[in-house]
Amino acid sequence: MGRLFPPEASSFAGSIDGLIILVTVLAGFWLLLSEGFFFWLVWRFRARPGVRSQYLDGTEKHVKRWITIPHGVVLVCDIFIIVAAIRVWVTVKQNLPAAERTVRVVGQQWGWVFQHPGADNSLDTADDVFTTDDMYVEQGKVYHFQLQSRDVVHSFSVPVFRLKQDAVPGRTITGWFEPTRTGTFDIQCAEICGIGHGVMLGRIHVQDQADHAAWIAASAPTAAR
Repeated sequence: MGRLFPPEASSFAGSIDGLIILVTVLAGFWLLLSEGFFFWLVWRFRARPGVRSQYLDGTEKHVKRWITIPHGVVLVCDIFIIVAAIRVWVTVKQNLPAAERTVRVVGQQWGWVFQHPGADNSLDTADDVFTTDDMYVEQGKVYHFQLQSRDVVHSFSVPVFRLKQDAVPGRTITGWFEPTRTGTFDIQCAEICGIGHGVMLGRIHVQDQADHAAWIAASAPTAAR
């Protein structure tokens, strides 16, 4: 049996999935209820021989209650969704926990360039590791990413992280994630960026501490070894 969502691989993925499920359940409940009531009305007040049709102008109190009361209940559900959405938004977009690692992500037509810190854990030093379309991170570390674009608007999307952030030319946008599951997962561009948009694919490799240290040591520039 297929999964409802892709696997969760970041610390905030569960919160986003929970919000999606909340919206689906509440909206789905009212959809099914209203559609069921609609078809019951169609059947209940269908044309029948000898029964005259009724005209309602909307001012009858017993009719207006069918509008005001459901609207009030739906409004309460909307407020509940808004509060839940704001909490998730603040956690993911407004909160920036202290970084244990920082990587640079550059989008261009049509690929991704990643700049990883080397053994000194600092960017823009001699031991930085550059890769194309393959990003390497360590499980359990809080990462800041510096997102840039060299040409047009791209969108850095990692579905298993529930992460999506537009890359805007001329700006450096900082976000964060904390990988929680090892494995290799897809990176996508989620913004149409030209004729090669559909092939702008990448992979993120989440490694445990030992594997990531070994990768850094093996990938370090010759001059930095």
